[in-house]
Amino acid sequence: MKFFASFVAIGLFAGFSLAQDTVQTAHVTLRSEGDDHSYPLAVPADGNPVLTYSTLPIQRIDAPDFNVLEACVIETPGAKNLSSTIAADGVTQQVVIDPPQAVTSITCQGTCVETYGSCFGPDGQYVGACCNGLCIASKCKPWNIGSQA
Repeated sequence: MKFFASFVAIGLFAGFSLAQDTVQTAHVTLRSEGDDHSYPLAVPADGNPVLTYSTLPIQRIDAPDFNVLEACVIETPGAKNLSSTIAADGVTQQVVIDPPQAVTSITCQGTCVETYGSCFGPDGQYVGACCNGLCIASKCKPWNIGSQA
């Protein structure tokens, strides 16, 4: 019986550790109209909302390391249209909020493939969407390949 209890405890601990290792974090920057004010926010992709506690009207959200438009829910007090663009640096993806308004919370879930990671495995199976860029020749490449050294 002790062996069985130990085995179950080890299995639960291993499962908990694996679950913790697989949660990605979206590191976003919320930018106001005119880019006068901005603030960073880290959003674990675990399905739990991260509250902003801000009334600042947000026009764009920088999303350099996670596919926020596809894998996150952006809550605002009013109706909105969300679209994507690339920042002036030619690399960072941004979510555009139209009309600009306060973001009350962001909830992200899932995973994405880091830049230069494999979006297709050796067996040809799709691995996942790129965090910031697009899949070219089975690798996630930045949006503006020419701007990377």
